[in-house]
Amino acid sequence: ETRPTYFDNYHQPKTCTISQTSKTPAKRTVHFPNDIVFQDIVRRGDLEQIGRFMRARKVRVDTLFHSGMAALHEAVLTGNLEVVKLLVKYGADVHQRDEDGWTPLHMACSDGYPEIARYLLAMGASTEAENENGEKPADLIDPECQDLSKLFETGCV
Repeated sequence: ETRPTYFDNYHQPKTCTISQTSKTPAKRTVHFPNDIVFQDIVRRGDLEQIGRFMRARKVRVDTLFHSGMAALHEAVLTGNLEVVKLLVKYGADVHQRDEDGWTPLHMACSDGYPEIARYLLAMGASTEAENENGEKPADLIDPECQDLSKLFETGCV
């Protein structure tokens, strides 16, 4: 019996053969929707694969995943500035909201990523956007995160 395997290369599914009582083996192919695969490569920070997906137009950069977030939100949460920059290059909207009204800047502030917050601000992210709880990005900054606090109090925004 050949056991089912998960595929390591996301865009090329592996075929698994499972022995049956009949003489004809069953062939099964595992396929994941492009948005689920894309969400995973964004989380892993695979710049090359992200570029391939975007160039092949396999996904829309503004699609909300089952997590309730878009690719840019996912990238911010991983803390990977290079992925954030690449997604913006491919048209990700720095103003896009997740299902709770959070912008990528809300997430950068909440999770303590000053470099990402600085980049999003440079790309025009709004400091006045409010999430569903009426919070602005600066309201979510941990007071101990001095880099972020300074970014918002020095008049840079």
